[in-house]
Amino acid sequence: MHVSNPLFDASDLPYGLPPFAEIRDEHYRPAFGRGFEEQRAEVAAIVANPDPPTFANTIEALERSGRTLARTLRVFSNKSSADANETTIALEEELAPLLAAHEDSILLDAALYARVDALHRDADRLDLTAEQRYLLERRHREMTLAGAALGEEQKALLTDCNQRISTLTARFERNLLADTNDLAVVFDSPDELDGLSEAELSATAEAARERGLDGRHLVTLVLPTGHPYLASLTNRESRRRIMAASRSRGARGNEWDTRAIVLELTRLRAERARLLGFPSHAAAVTAGQTAGTPAAVDSLLRRLAAPAARNARAEQADLQAAVGDAFALEAHDWAFYAEKVRVAKHDVDTSLMRPYLEAERVLQHGVFYAATRLYGVTFEERTDLAAYHPDVRVFEVRDEDGSGVGLYLLDLYTRDSKRGGAWMNDLVGQNALLGDPVVVVNNLNVPKPAPGQPTLLTIDQVSTLFHEFGHALHGLFARVTYPSLSGTSVYRDFVEFPSQVNEMWMLWPEVLENYAVHHETGERMPAELAERLRASEQFNEGFATSEYLAAAMLDQSWHSLGPEDSVEDVAAFEAAALADAGLDNPVVPSRYQSTYFAHVFSGGYDAGYYGYVWSEVLDADTVEWFRENGGLSRENGERFRRRLLGVGGSKDPLEAYRDFRGRDADIQPLLDRRGLR
Repeated sequence: MHVSNPLFDASDLPYGLPPFAEIRDEHYRPAFGRGFEEQRAEVAAIVANPDPPTFANTIEALERSGRTLARTLRVFSNKSSADANETTIALEEELAPLLAAHEDSILLDAALYARVDALHRDADRLDLTAEQRYLLERRHREMTLAGAALGEEQKALLTDCNQRISTLTARFERNLLADTNDLAVVFDSPDELDGLSEAELSATAEAARERGLDGRHLVTLVLPTGHPYLASLTNRESRRRIMAASRSRGARGNEWDTRAIVLELTRLRAERARLLGFPSHAAAVTAGQTAGTPAAVDSLLRRLAAPAARNARAEQADLQAAVGDAFALEAHDWAFYAEKVRVAKHDVDTSLMRPYLEAERVLQHGVFYAATRLYGVTFEERTDLAAYHPDVRVFEVRDEDGSGVGLYLLDLYTRDSKRGGAWMNDLVGQNALLGDPVVVVNNLNVPKPAPGQPTLLTIDQVSTLFHEFGHALHGLFARVTYPSLSGTSVYRDFVEFPSQVNEMWMLWPEVLENYAVHHETGERMPAELAERLRASEQFNEGFATSEYLAAAMLDQSWHSLGPEDSVEDVAAFEAAALADAGLDNPVVPSRYQSTYFAHVFSGGYDAGYYGYVWSEVLDADTVEWFRENGGLSRENGERFRRRLLGVGGSKDPLEAYRDFRGRDADIQPLLDRRGLR
């Protein structure tokens, strides 16, 4: 390894874990520079090859290119999202247009496209494996949709457009992080936070102490509009303050305001789509997904929107009845009174469950336990391996026969340097061509209690941990030949499917019984409490479905605009879009408003946020399959692993689903799950 820069060479640590103890901020820029230079030379060599194009000298050679760049980008992307600082934030904005230009230099290379196109035309006469055929098809489609067949003048316009878009997405993320940190809500007295548990109060006191606000309490914001504390806080003014802070992000007219970025981004994306021959960005995106067209997306979303809004209004009436005549229910009241109605209707108080949901127990005896029962894998913590932050833990994953699967990193706690939400990244992507192993990381944003205090999770946080671990399993289990197909490299509207499936095990009786243990007494969660929770799974689904669909509809509305469509007022556009969808209930705000909708303005889900419910059709149908076939068993887990998780991105995802399920997915289980009639 180069002593001067640990990113120049592949890591010699177990499973290729990046040498985080040696990587410093000053290493990134030169590593990116070398990475750009190396891959440009490698692509130039492919294009200059005088021999006729073959799969080996073109597609496979392209797969071998860019190792330094890919290695550096993975490490830096994780750093910039999970542990950013002023240096990396500035560097990210500097690099964004350079990365876009570099990608375009490959995707839009006319000579390279000619070689790929020739292979694509002759695919039937080539002796290709199924994986090679699929890779060729994806590479050709990717380059075609990117504009490789355009003329040079149009390509120049496209490249400029892409660079401006990449700069704006980096700026959106930077602004949102800064405004989110600035809007954290300070409370002078714990009385204002009545209703929070001792552990939650400890976390707010610790967050305040870290900012030099000793003796006070700080509530940091989460990415969605709603905050977990809203369900517990008895002080209505405290709830109002938290909700108001959340909804004002990016819209205060300060240096971190994101409204101009939203307008410029959507305009540029529409211009790019027009250059590529599409009427809208949504049309350009869905052309490369399983959905195929915006019309297919709109049809599904509107099919669900009307019954979801109707159910939400019925739920609202129940909540208003619980409030009485004291005041009219508002958005910041929903979660609090929903819990009261849940108790009254189903005798389920989720706050009573928190003492049974200690994070370490949930991880070891819930998340890991279910994976062991299903897939035979085991997890051993590797305290000898350093991660990128002291809070991050490293686990070695082994198969039933003792062979290594990969490394799993867990970054559980929130901090000012981490963006909101929860996600999975791959730090090393498995592939046989280059002999790379696999390292994945899960990031969550759980408030960290004071030293010595337990980390008690909410039911939603437990669900998030199971969900993100489903992504991790997809990355860990995929076994492919080519780097471009590794791990979760599937269509965006399919990628959420494996993660959503993994959520089912959270309330599976054998799993819940194994991890839901009181952190002080050691007593298991009462069986009747767990059963009532399962029986109430449809409770509040009108709200949950409506807030999600509102966000999905906003995404589609922004990205259905043409370049000639003029929008000047973000809030007015939002209001009109939600009214058109019948989701304009002020008591049920969108899960994300445009000014803090990181998924679509900085997170890669632009015109693709619908993918969660699109994938949920497959997820709900798969849950039915597990129930019909005996549930939590090695046989079932092995089938799901081998036929779906294990193929990664090496075959058409719907073909993989049919191979697993024996047929296409049925939408009825989703309608039943969400109570949509």
